[in-house]
Amino acid sequence: MNIQHNKILREKLSAAFVLGTLKGGARRRFVSLVKQSAILQAEVAEWEARLNPLAEFAGSAAPSPQVWQHIARRLSLDSTGQQSTKSSWLNLGGSLNFWRGLGVISTALATVLVVVLLTRQPETVAVMPSYMAMLVDDKAQPNIVIVGDAKRHSLTVKILASQTIAADKSLELWVIPKKGTPKSLGLLTKNGTTTFTLPANATPQNVAMLAVSLERLHGSPNPDGPTGPVLFTGAWQQI
Repeated sequence: MNIQHNKILREKLSAAFVLGTLKGGARRRFVSLVKQSAILQAEVAEWEARLNPLAEFAGSAAPSPQVWQHIARRLSLDSTGQQSTKSSWLNLGGSLNFWRGLGVISTALATVLVVVLLTRQPETVAVMPSYMAMLVDDKAQPNIVIVGDAKRHSLTVKILASQTIAADKSLELWVIPKKGTPKSLGLLTKNGTTTFTLPANATPQNVAMLAVSLERLHGSPNPDGPTGPVLFTGAWQQI
């Protein structure tokens, strides 16, 4: 089957590849196909752009002692964390079994991290967001990640790059609909995370993009749109 002409299969394989759940021979075959196909490369890049920003919302999670014990056994480490005399780094370069084992461990850890990310439930983040936007500046640099949870009716905004904003200015978040005038969702903290209520009709079918403008201290005096410069914009996408 030529997966390049099967969009559904392309998306499933690309998503599994980025998540780290595509394993063994299937993963190796997919890697070979990606190297030869610009279509698959674009599909993988799209899934990376969708999923990688979610890591910004993941809290810290310490692996269990069993995980470290398993890694130690696979790497032939003693109780002090040093490599045992049975194996040396000089021999690792030629050990096919070692690299295969390390690949298995890497894939397993990647899968664990994804599971922790998608099942962790902080107060403001759902198990799996319904929508997402990456807001960039005029130089296409990502500055803000926004995720929406339709089930919990919440919108979580995380500023990635520290913003230097004058004391008499504010950052204001706007929904830009495909039809009608922009709607303000409220003011953002200058750094960190802000949570809003997700409007019922704020779906990619109705919303063209999200935007953040620089306004006076208490926001734009115009309810129908920004009065200050628009600093960041990004498409509103369904996950």
